[in-house]
Amino acid sequence: MLTGLRTAWNKGASMLSGGLRPLRRLPDRSLRPIARIMPKGLYPRALVIVIAPVVLLQSVVAYVFMERHWQTVTQRLSSAVASEISTLIDVYESYPQDNDATILGRIAEERLGMDVEILPDTDLPAPGPRPFFSLLDSALSTELAQQVKRPFWLDTVGRSSLIEIRIKLGKDVMRVLTRRSQAYASNSHIFLLWMMGTSLILLTIAVLFLRNQIRPILRLADAAEAFGKGRDAEFRPRGAREVRRAGNAFIEMKRRVERSIGERTMMLNGVSHDLRTILTRFKLSLALLERSPDLEALEKDVDEMSRMLEDYLAFARGDAGEAPVETDIRALLETLKADAERQDHQTELTVIGDPLVVVRPDAIRRLLTNLVSNAARFGDRIAIRATHDARYLIVMVDDDGPGIPPELREDVFKPFFRIDEARNVDGGGTGLGLAIARNIARSHGGDIILGESPLGGLRATVRLPV
Repeated sequence: MLTGLRTAWNKGASMLSGGLRPLRRLPDRSLRPIARIMPKGLYPRALVIVIAPVVLLQSVVAYVFMERHWQTVTQRLSSAVASEISTLIDVYESYPQDNDATILGRIAEERLGMDVEILPDTDLPAPGPRPFFSLLDSALSTELAQQVKRPFWLDTVGRSSLIEIRIKLGKDVMRVLTRRSQAYASNSHIFLLWMMGTSLILLTIAVLFLRNQIRPILRLADAAEAFGKGRDAEFRPRGAREVRRAGNAFIEMKRRVERSIGERTMMLNGVSHDLRTILTRFKLSLALLERSPDLEALEKDVDEMSRMLEDYLAFARGDAGEAPVETDIRALLETLKADAERQDHQTELTVIGDPLVVVRPDAIRRLLTNLVSNAARFGDRIAIRATHDARYLIVMVDDDGPGIPPELREDVFKPFFRIDEARNVDGGGTGLGLAIARNIARSHGGDIILGESPLGGLRATVRLPV
């Protein structure tokens, strides 16, 4: 029985979890449109995080102030003005002996601060255009309708500091002029100005502070990017404690990588020295022997061993010890073009943009030499095109050879990989030509991509960030 209950419980839990799974995805789906319009940089995102709450808070405060203070005060002031006008009407109608309303006008001016005048045998003017947004017009009209209960005409727009009110009293019209401040909370804009001013000051301080906090992160990113491109950039950890910790970790990682590369280079130099010494002995021994077909075959084997040794060491070393300098890529490509033309290959060269780039010259020369040599080995026509823009140096090498099948274009970058059919990338060599080229490109922060060539063969595209 317990087993059955446990099974039923597990089945119910799995069904509930499966039913809630679409609900869990709803927040992510609903936030995707917002994520698309949000800024991508850390600095603007931090500004949004700071500015958005401040703007929201100030909007709520302004709304509450408008709703609870400004509107309430204006309504009460308008109610007081309407009550005073109603009192004046009652006095005027209760004491008919004051025909010209002289006493009424004096009392209104001295006690209420109003200018009252009776216009005999007059009608109310035609209603004027109502303001689009006027809290005073709405509140005062409502209070006059409730307390005076007579036809009236109201002008809150014509005079900047005065309000004109006309009340129909039988055949006559009572005209009342009163100050706007008696019926309207006119000092509310001061509060709004203070609120906006303090907000701008706080936001300015926040922007300056955030910029100083983001700057060390940007410097760390620049230093990491430069190190990825094989360049040595000066970097000192600054900023907050967490940013300093990340900077120190980057410096320690950089030291370990450089120490590892230095130890590997030193070991390879020792290995290459020992092997070259043995090969030199072989060559000297062969030079002392009598010339014969067998001797020539041995010399070819020794030369092949020397070339293979250089390829192995170049692939393992990666030419990482070379410092990046400003290099004329046009001059380098013209040299490769001349070498290809000496081998009876029709070669075209096009260079667009500034020919000067900061790279490791020997490594780039080896990279492009490998690509042009492969194109020359399997094609008759070669087209070289270099483009240098604000972000990348792009070099494309095209040939009219047999090409490489799409499914093998990534495999040819593997060390010691050879194609026995259609095209042998290294022509019976070590199988390290393209592997060395991609290794050099990636050490500069770039890559090599193989594709179809307009000439009918293979296109090798080198993309290096600059």
